[in-house]
Amino acid sequence: MAMDVSPQATTTSVNRPTTAAPQVSNGRWVKRSLFIGGILGIMAALGTLIPSVFSSPDPGPQLMYTVVLSDLKVTITEQGTLESSDNTEIKNKVRGHNTVTWVIPSGSVVKAGDELVRLDTKVIEETVSEQKTKVFEATATLKETEADLAGAQINLDAYLDGRYRGRLKRSQTSVSIAEANLRSAETMLKKSQGLFNKGYITALELEGNELTVTQAKLQLQVAQTELDVLERYTKQMDLEGMRGNFTYQQGKLKADQAGLKMTESRRDRAIKELEQCVVRAEKDGLVIYPTAAAWKDTPDITEGATVAREQVLLIMPDLSKMQIKVGIHESMIDRLVPGLEARVTLPGRVLDSKVSTVATITRPAGWWTGNVVKYDTIISLPPAPGLKPGMSAEVEILLALHEDVLTVPVAAVVESDAGSFCWVSTPAGVQRRPIQLGDNNDSFVIVTAGLKEGDQVILNPAGFTDEEEDDPLKQDQDKQEAAIVQETDPAQDTKVKGGQ
Repeated sequence: MAMDVSPQATTTSVNRPTTAAPQVSNGRWVKRSLFIGGILGIMAALGTLIPSVFSSPDPGPQLMYTVVLSDLKVTITEQGTLESSDNTEIKNKVRGHNTVTWVIPSGSVVKAGDELVRLDTKVIEETVSEQKTKVFEATATLKETEADLAGAQINLDAYLDGRYRGRLKRSQTSVSIAEANLRSAETMLKKSQGLFNKGYITALELEGNELTVTQAKLQLQVAQTELDVLERYTKQMDLEGMRGNFTYQQGKLKADQAGLKMTESRRDRAIKELEQCVVRAEKDGLVIYPTAAAWKDTPDITEGATVAREQVLLIMPDLSKMQIKVGIHESMIDRLVPGLEARVTLPGRVLDSKVSTVATITRPAGWWTGNVVKYDTIISLPPAPGLKPGMSAEVEILLALHEDVLTVPVAAVVESDAGSFCWVSTPAGVQRRPIQLGDNNDSFVIVTAGLKEGDQVILNPAGFTDEEEDDPLKQDQDKQEAAIVQETDPAQDTKVKGGQ
C-alpha cells in the first residue's frame, strides 16, 4: 500500500527528538523536588509529634467542684409490680389431674356466679356412671342381707316356739310310753310268778315275762336319755347355731349399709366434682392469673394446661389493700428496717408510703435471677383509686438523710490500698489530699476529714494518679497520711456505702 508523506510531516518527524529531550529532563527535576519536599514535611510533622508522645501526659482541662455544706439523701431504687396483700384464691376442687378447656382472661371484672374456668369432664362423667352402678349393686346386696337377717330371726323364733317344743313333747311322750310299758311288764311278771308257783305256767313262760320287763326298762332309759340330750345339749347347740347366723347377718347388714353409704358418698362426690368442673366466681370483683414461677415464660393457667387438686387457678385481689414487693440486694439488707420512708412512682402519679416488712430469709436464687441474692421487702400502699395488680412501679426507699455535711462527687475520689484521696486545687498548684469518707449515694459521698468548706477538688483526678501508682515511696507516704487522717476522726472508721 502506498502512502504519501508531505514535507511538513517529514520535517516534524525528523526534528521531534531534538525538542523532546529538554521536556523529559525538566519533568524529572520537578518530581524529585516534590518528593524531597514531602519527606521534609513528614519529618517536620514527626518532629512536632514525637516530643508529645514521649513527654509526660497532660491531665487536660481541669474540672473543678467547690466543697460546700449540703444535705445528702441515701436511697435505694428498685423496680416492682403492684399486688394485693389480701387475695381470695380460687382453687381446683377436682381430684387428680385435669385439663383446662377454657379460662377467663386475666384482669376481667366478674359478678358472683360468672364462669371463670372450665375443666375437661370426660373422666369425671365416667366416674359418675361407674359410681351410680356400684350404688345399685350395693343397694341390692343390702336388701338381700336384710332378708337373710329377717329369715334368721324367724328361724330362731320358730325353733323356740315350734320345732323345739315339738321335739320336747315327743321325747316326753316316749318316756311316758316307756314308763307305762315297764309298769305293764312288771305287772305281768308278778302274775306270771304266782301262776308259776301254782304250776299253771312253765319256767320258760316266766323267763319270757322277765325278759319283757328288762326290755321295757331299756326302752325307758333310751327315752329318758333322748329327753335329757334334747334339753341339755341339742337345744343349746341348735340355739347357738341359729343365734350365730343371726349375729352374722346383723354384722353383714351393718357392713352392707356402710358399703352402700360409702358408695353413695363416692357417687355424690363425683357428681359434685362434675359440677365443680365449671368454676364460678363466689363474689364480685377482679380476677387475675396467679403469679407464675420466675423461670417460666407462660402462666400456669391457660387452655390445655394440666392442673392438680388444690392448685390455685385464679386470684381475686382486694384492691383496697395494695402493696409492692421488691427485692433488695444482700449488700444493703442490713440497712433496711420497717418504717423507712418510701416513694412509689406509678404511671401518672407518685405515692408516699413506708416499708412494712423486710424478709429475714433470702428468696431462692437461680439462673433466672443471674444468681443474685435478694430479700423480699414489702411496701404497703395507702388506698387510692385506679390501683391494679401488675402495674409497674419504681420504689425509692430513703435509707438516711444527712443534713449540713461536706460532700464531694464520687468522681473526685480515688480509693486504693493506701486509703482514699482527692486532688485539691491550691494557689501553689494541684495537691493530693488524703480524706476520710462517710455515707454516700451514687453521686456524692460525705467527707468527714481531710477537706473543708470552700476547697476546690479536681473531678478528673485520673491524670494525676498514673505517675504515682508505680512509686513505692509515694505509696508509703500515702499510707502514713491516711493513718494521720484516721487518727483525727476515729469515729468514722468504717465507710458505709449507699445506693444500689
